[in-house]
Amino acid sequence: MLYGIIISLITLICFLLIIVILLQPGQKEGLSGGLAAGMAGGASMGARRTADLLSKMTSILAALFLSLSVLANFAIDRGGAAESTIQQQSGLGDPIEQSDFTIPSETESAVPEQEDFEVEDQ
Repeated sequence: MLYGIIISLITLICFLLIIVILLQPGQKEGLSGGLAAGMAGGASMGARRTADLLSKMTSILAALFLSLSVLANFAIDRGGAAESTIQQQSGLGDPIEQSDFTIPSETESAVPEQEDFEVEDQ
């Protein structure tokens, strides 16, 4: 339930972010310059103030997008499964059998035993 609400908000913020970014001025004027001049009938608001407003809106929407994305990660309903799907299918989720390492191995040693040679004094 909560996850669906967060995803809906993220989607809405994405669309708003796209619109705000496309309205920002490019190298010269862009859409914000023409929009501000057309609305105010001249230069009362100006392209500069519109660009500042759009820049702040971009920062705010980006911060909301980032924080909601992190929050959505914690809101995912995992269904109580402690194992991944791969572990469930392959049976790797079983606990590892504990071995008693104090019991000597039944296999022969790879290092051959050396005979003790006595050194004779001359």
